[in-house]
Amino acid sequence: MKSIFNLLLLVFIGTACSTPQEHIEDQYVPNEHFNQDWAMDKLWEDGLAEVAHYKAELTIYGKPRTFDQVFLTVKEEFNKEWNVKTDDYERDDLFSVMKVNKFARIETDNYPYHYLSSLFYKRNQPDQLYKMTHTGQEWCGNTFKQFLLEGANYKYDYNSYFDGTGDGEMEISGTDFLWEDQLSYALRALKFEDGLTFNARLVEAQINTKVRKPTIYNAQFSVMDKNDRWQVEVKLDAEKTNIYHFGKEYPNLLHSQLTWNGYKLELDSVSRYQYWR
Repeated sequence: MKSIFNLLLLVFIGTACSTPQEHIEDQYVPNEHFNQDWAMDKLWEDGLAEVAHYKAELTIYGKPRTFDQVFLTVKEEFNKEWNVKTDDYERDDLFSVMKVNKFARIETDNYPYHYLSSLFYKRNQPDQLYKMTHTGQEWCGNTFKQFLLEGANYKYDYNSYFDGTGDGEMEISGTDFLWEDQLSYALRALKFEDGLTFNARLVEAQINTKVRKPTIYNAQFSVMDKNDRWQVEVKLDAEKTNIYHFGKEYPNLLHSQLTWNGYKLELDSVSRYQYWR
């Protein structure tokens, strides 16, 4: 009898101390400065992807390197079991996401770099990153990183060619922040207003081959009306400032970007088509 009582007690304690995943996800609090319905526009229902090419520049090995940076934005259906685009649209665990793929091939004097990053957002949550995977390849080796929202934290899996970070995982506590890598998409959903300012925690850029515990800044955001563009200044700290320009008409496309480390983007072309065909 005593053993049964102890077993029931353990079950009660285990149940009382755990919070169902669905309950945690319900605690999501949208940032008041973002339009949560931004991606619900019928534009994204046409079965096409927005393919934007940017004239890009980044300094590598002490020299500015120019290259073509491509941003692909498209609506997809995920299944909860695998957190990937589903092949079975009759499943009962589907939910809509917006996917943003970022691809670049960067030539250097030594060898080329290849970067492909996939960022996913629940369709009605443009300000919260749901999942991000990033791969970087160059002649020294491969790096893979994955960040996945799990309850009240992000799970961080990685595999790289660097000693000490060959294969492992860590956790990023909390979810009440933006990611520097998501701003080219998330800021399109801002409730643009001249003079708007706000603060938000911001996770440093992860599109690189390094594996480390991310720095989280207390960033300052400010919006300015620049006639035909909206300018968004993001001040990470006293020495790091990013500048973004967005179109005033929906879908508020990113026109240019200049980040604190010299990474530059200038819109070259944009079209909508099924790039996978």
